[in-house]
Amino acid sequence: MYKACWYLEELGGVTCSSSDILKAIDDAIHDGVDVLSLSLVAKGITVVCAGGNAGPSAQTIANTAPWILTVAATTLDRSFATPIILGNKKVILGQAMYTGPKLGFTSLVYPEDPGNSNETFNGDCESLNFNPIRAMAGKVVLCFTTSRRYTTLSGDASFVKRAGGLGLIIARSPGYTLTPCKDDFPCVAVDYELGTDILFYIRSNGSPIVKIQPSRTIVGQPVGTKVATFSSRGPNSISPAILKPDIAAPGVNILAATSPNATNNAGGFAMYSGTSMAAPAISGVIALLKAMHPDWSPAAFRSAIVTTAWRTDPFGEQLPADGSSRKDADPFDYGGGLVNPEKAANPGLIYDMGPKDYILYLCSAGYNDSSISQLVGKVTVCSNPKPSVLDMNLPSITIPNLKDKVTLTRTVTNVGPVDSVYKVVVEPPFGVRVVVTPKKLVFNSKTKRVSFKVRASTMHKINTGYYFGSLIWTDSVHNVTIPVSARTQILQNYFDEN
Repeated sequence: MYKACWYLEELGGVTCSSSDILKAIDDAIHDGVDVLSLSLVAKGITVVCAGGNAGPSAQTIANTAPWILTVAATTLDRSFATPIILGNKKVILGQAMYTGPKLGFTSLVYPEDPGNSNETFNGDCESLNFNPIRAMAGKVVLCFTTSRRYTTLSGDASFVKRAGGLGLIIARSPGYTLTPCKDDFPCVAVDYELGTDILFYIRSNGSPIVKIQPSRTIVGQPVGTKVATFSSRGPNSISPAILKPDIAAPGVNILAATSPNATNNAGGFAMYSGTSMAAPAISGVIALLKAMHPDWSPAAFRSAIVTTAWRTDPFGEQLPADGSSRKDADPFDYGGGLVNPEKAANPGLIYDMGPKDYILYLCSAGYNDSSISQLVGKVTVCSNPKPSVLDMNLPSITIPNLKDKVTLTRTVTNVGPVDSVYKVVVEPPFGVRVVVTPKKLVFNSKTKRVSFKVRASTMHKINTGYYFGSLIWTDSVHNVTIPVSARTQILQNYFDEN
């Protein structure tokens, strides 16, 4: 571990200078590390980077270079369930880390203008300190917020307590960091839908009351894993033909060691959420895989992780993605899916690449010969015509401008049983015809690498958004799955002909 960042209260928290980061990288390379979270592929170091926390908007994904393994964040199959019992006997399970005594039935209030007062009432959590103290004294308070900062919950809870309040229910986007409130004050988070249910109860009852019970930990079903709201999303705005993120890993409410100077620490530990919490999980998986396969390249590790990932829960239901509205997750949310470490250890086939492939990418992206030569440390001349980025041997296919038809190539390397036969299964994106040749791949002691072609054509006659599918090679034991994404652009010849 290399310390490159510092907590400085006067600068508003953690700060990381470029010089400190570069020095840490130099030290890590000198020490011979195998996995590093920054881009140094020419040294054979696996690159793992967080995808960013700017979701759920599209085209917010960061760290989009093809040599980087970019990680999205999901929730865990773990819940800190905290029962909220309303006066009408309805039970709502919120999320909290409350270990204090049960709070018996107490008046419940949502601060809002009663219509007969000149005083200001506001149910936004950030505005609670502007409300009259008497509005909260001896009551449990409901408020709404769009903030994902842990200080919002703890700060508002502290104000409610100082005002004589007995508890706080805060409605916000799901999947954000949970923190215990000071002095074990009961503060419970619910999502907007449940918050609205509580608000409806308050407004429809003359004397609303509520009871709050201590939190309990629930693991496994029925707690479902989903892509976190904050996790940055594709498509890749810099190079649309390269799928990002690559993979997803747990990154919500991760117990982490922290500075004792941090405001939310408890004995040097705290819950944190973010893609920065998910990326180390992937780094750890790669470290384990490298112990099993020391001769694999960084691209091989990425391929093994992507092609074996989960896309469904144990009951076969599609993993959801949280956002302004919940939807089924797609490759722009989680890449290949949720990491499945055990399956990644034995992927069957891999889509391998090396520095030469990344040089071809730089050529296809328009970098000139001198810039590429300076970067890689040797004279490099790009071919003419330029190579197609669609032919990069990535464990994914993304076609951002499918106008009529396109043919691309992929190559797979057998890392399973020597004598293996794989058959193709295609789940094409809606309105896209996908033909793979050959339809069967045969491996033996002499044939370890086989190439195949993918021909995609569109049946749409107008511009579309992205549609998603899969391309699977299966030998009945291994299902080597890559995501396929395609977006149709207007067929100009169609309009010329009509």
